Amino acid sequence: MADFTVGERDFLLDGRPVRLLSGALHYFRVHESQWGHRLAMLRAMGLNCVETYVPWNLHEPAPGRFRDPGALGRFLDAAHAAGLWAIVRPGPYICAEWDNGGLPHWLTGALGRRARTRDPEYLGQVERWFGALLPQVVARQVDRGGPVLMVQVENEYGSYGTDRVYLRALADLLGELGVTVPLFTSDGPEDHMLSGGCVPGLLATVNFGSGAREGFGVLRRHRPGGPLMCMEFWCGWFAHWGAEPVVRDAGEAAGVLREILECGASVNLYMAHGGTSFAGWAGANRDGGEHLGTLRPDVTSYDYDAPVDEYGRPTPKFWAFREVLAEYAHGPLPEPPPAPARLGAPVTVPLTEWVAAEDVLEALGTAEEVYAVPPTFEELDVDRGVVRYRFEVPGPRQPYPLRVLGLRDRAVVLVDGVRAGVLTEDDAVLPEPVAGPAEVELWVESLGRVNYGPTLGEPKGITGGVLHERQFLHGVRARGLRLDAFGEAFADPALMRRLSPRATAEAGRGLFQGTFDAPERGDARLELSGLVRGFVWVNGVNLGRYWNTGPQRSLYVPGAVLRDLANEVWVWEVEVEDATGPEVTFH
Repeated sequence: MADFTVGERDFLLDGRPVRLLSGALHYFRVHESQWGHRLAMLRAMGLNCVETYVPWNLHEPAPGRFRDPGALGRFLDAAHAAGLWAIVRPGPYICAEWDNGGLPHWLTGALGRRARTRDPEYLGQVERWFGALLPQVVARQVDRGGPVLMVQVENEYGSYGTDRVYLRALADLLGELGVTVPLFTSDGPEDHMLSGGCVPGLLATVNFGSGAREGFGVLRRHRPGGPLMCMEFWCGWFAHWGAEPVVRDAGEAAGVLREILECGASVNLYMAHGGTSFAGWAGANRDGGEHLGTLRPDVTSYDYDAPVDEYGRPTPKFWAFREVLAEYAHGPLPEPPPAPARLGAPVTVPLTEWVAAEDVLEALGTAEEVYAVPPTFEELDVDRGVVRYRFEVPGPRQPYPLRVLGLRDRAVVLVDGVRAGVLTEDDAVLPEPVAGPAEVELWVESLGRVNYGPTLGEPKGITGGVLHERQFLHGVRARGLRLDAFGEAFADPALMRRLSPRATAEAGRGLFQGTFDAPERGDARLELSGLVRGFVWVNGVNLGRYWNTGPQRSLYVPGAVLRDLANEVWVWEVEVEDATGPEVTFH
């Protein structure tokens, strides 16, 4: 056991100064079979610590129903075995380019703007969640022989609000639940962010991608004492669908890392290894300085242009950072571990069977009910997936424009069973007017909930209504289809019998299937042909969203999900009109 404390100028381990050379690695973005390899890569880069967030919505999909909450503890054990200390950032809000910033849809759907405040109902839910999560952190604190050195209070709260009562309540709760290691906050190096996010008596850290001396100077105006630490050194960046990827020069980034260390500061590389936002958990941002503009959904890959890429390989940035960090090491750095095995040879898999979207909805969706106005995803208890809305346009009446108010995020529209267009929040009027009587179907998909800024927690679906000319259409029938319903079906033969695949001739939106062998298993890159947008499962594991808009052109496949024989691949395609010869190729 050891004693880790915050000194006047340094972190202290058993009374001796220590510098934290940390790297972010999210256990939930890396297949568990690969944790050991990725942690060894961090050690080989010259790091002595790993940092991770904890996504509440991943682990508690419904109130009181937990999904593998022990994963965090297993990851911390893996970090300890790798010789790394650990920093835990449990939120409850985490940002992380993760759907809803890690907050459950059922929480923000009910509480709205009361989330991330002193609101008693919100704090009650946090206390219940932390009560389930934190015992595994408490048991692994450094003063109990574990790797955990510090725990964060909230996350970049100064970029969101000013509720000091809330922050103090969170800090007190962490202490009441047994956290004895130092608590800290992290915020941008700006006065309004630090004044909104710091908690008296707790260590304050800052996040930035450049300008270390200036950033630490701002921090010192607010906190004259205490160790300096950049809790998020943004050495790369994330990518949005339809935008160019952001790439940062390795030498330039290494120069900023050196500047941070020359300031005498500790550092946490964000990200050291980004991984993958599997299963549709990627979040979204909004444009503009105040983050109120157009929705920009994040791609599935969280490569982040990190030193260790999505496939676990060292990049030029890895070697540049290793050179800098070696100067601060107490002895030679270990060599990188052997690279993970790659798929022996490419495999092309024709998707020869198909189930129409309507039949999939019938088999796996929630019951259809009638509502006065369109219910949101949250009201239908859909976290990720689609909702089909059906409206009747009364008639007879002449053609008028049909507009969707508050569409979040994207809708394929059918009028009397014929495709009439694809609508988005910013382009929400059908190209051709609609006459009555008619039946209008809107298959609305969430592209990822906002994870940062004042629109955090905004609902998904049709949030305003459907107008025919100026008239609202009422009496809507709605039915949800959760992404998790697919995984449940693939694991349950009884549910699978509800689906009746047929040949893919003249196939469109729906669920495609193929099988293949992979005798030389290993990590692979999956590419799709003849499809537009949707999700891919391999042997029941949801690899995430694909979209031919780019920039991401392939999906990462961990070798551990493959079998030698009879692998199954399922593709849920939500937009294509005519899928001609659809196939996937594993490279």
